[in-house]
Amino acid sequence: MNKLAKWLGGAAAIALALGVVPASAQTPIKFTLDWVFQGPTSPFLVALDKGYYKAEGLDVTMDPGQGSAGAVQRVATGAYQIGFADVNSTIEYNSKNPGKEVLCVFMAYDFAPFGVYALKKSGIKTPKDLDGKKLGAPVFDASFRLFPAFAKLNGIAKWEHVNLTPQLREQSLVQGSVDFISGHYFSSMLDLKARGVKFDDIVAMRYVDFGMDVYSNGIVVSPEMAKNEKAVKGFIAATLKGWKDVIADNKLGIAAAKKKDPLIDEALETERLQISLQTNILTPYVKANGMGDVDPARFAKSVKLVSEAFGLANVPDPDKVFSNKYLPPKADRMVAK
Repeated sequence: MNKLAKWLGGAAAIALALGVVPASAQTPIKFTLDWVFQGPTSPFLVALDKGYYKAEGLDVTMDPGQGSAGAVQRVATGAYQIGFADVNSTIEYNSKNPGKEVLCVFMAYDFAPFGVYALKKSGIKTPKDLDGKKLGAPVFDASFRLFPAFAKLNGIAKWEHVNLTPQLREQSLVQGSVDFISGHYFSSMLDLKARGVKFDDIVAMRYVDFGMDVYSNGIVVSPEMAKNEKAVKGFIAATLKGWKDVIADNKLGIAAAKKKDPLIDEALETERLQISLQTNILTPYVKANGMGDVDPARFAKSVKLVSEAFGLANVPDPDKVFSNKYLPPKADRMVAK
């Protein structure tokens, strides 16, 4: 037994020297996405497949979600320790639950993908043309929930909301039962394309182009998880490696997504990933400052704008919504050449 114990001790030392954390020392983490497995969320899957989380001492299980609000709730209740969710849903939750704040620790979408979309044949050209029209959207859609703020900024006085499931949203626009829809740019544009609509026939109004400079998805952690600084830092470091891999080679991300969901359209998800990288992630700020952090003044302004849009009684302290204390140094967060 003495020889066996010495051998096991030696094996453990070698494993640690190689950067491999023994299974018994792995911290279990349940991670939830905001939506299904797609191109834009594939960096998490790549980090999982390549063992980046395990190398940080984390035993991560990863599940799809049903919207950002749901992902925030999952994390807030402790059912999941970490999630990928719209920071604006986090702002709303924190305003209504002081003392139980969910914390965003890594900003992925520096520019939000929110927007509304119409067909050119409808005659709609500008936001003002949406006044009095029918808006088709799921009630939990982030773009829909922020539409009142977009409407206020752009002189839209009234509209009729038609509650639709995500599966019927783009189809309803094509069929003409609604005048315009809301949704993520990289989702609605490509879903319309999949239904035979050419990009040139779509009127796309991204909120960021019409006065709404807000952030969007990031990594959020539960109050309990926020206390485990080592684990949170490790999760972010591993995820960054996944982002760098996918930015360097999009095919890696699509292969990882297809492994999770064999039914995905590889060409469609490649385009979705590329659009998200170009319009939401690799922004001028990220190219200059690295991925994951926010501009403090811009973020504070966005928290106030979102709070007003949601009609929140209390504007949460920006420092209780986002923290950069878990981020690696800037040099490690540079993802764009």
